[in-house]
Amino acid sequence: MSYTTEVGERLRRVRVEQGLSLQDVERRSDGQWKAAVVGSYERGDRNISATRLLELAAFYGVSAGDVLPGDAPPAARAGGGLVLDLVRLGALGDAWSGLRRYCETIQQQRGDYNRRVLSLRGEDLRAIAVIQEATVDELVAQLRAVGALTEGDSGTGEQP
Repeated sequence: MSYTTEVGERLRRVRVEQGLSLQDVERRSDGQWKAAVVGSYERGDRNISATRLLELAAFYGVSAGDVLPGDAPPAARAGGGLVLDLVRLGALGDAWSGLRRYCETIQQQRGDYNRRVLSLRGEDLRAIAVIQEATVDELVAQLRAVGALTEGDSGTGEQP
């Protein structure tokens, strides 16, 4: 697989994890990011410059390292953020109600209402750890133990 294709796949994974279509990206960026151009980056049909990669990563709220090929996929990066399965979280009961309310607040702030998954940033993890009265490492272990973390895009297309 080429480097351009790997970068494209990672860009797509980040976008899909956030529940965004290509048209959503164009609309939310007020046309800064054209759907056709982002799609061509994701397919590896078009090279993305370092400057544009940094700008697109910032638009998605992730670091450039999250979309560059390496060992850890964006959904499972240590210390940066994780992808929370909101459907599973909803089935966990009252012990996780504070986390559910916090996730709803994050979704409102980000304008992200897919209700299936939520990408958690490092600062989100720290706040949630406080809510759950745990360290970040303990929180991540707890979320993994109850099956509330996803391990990345299933590769089944745009729909999570």
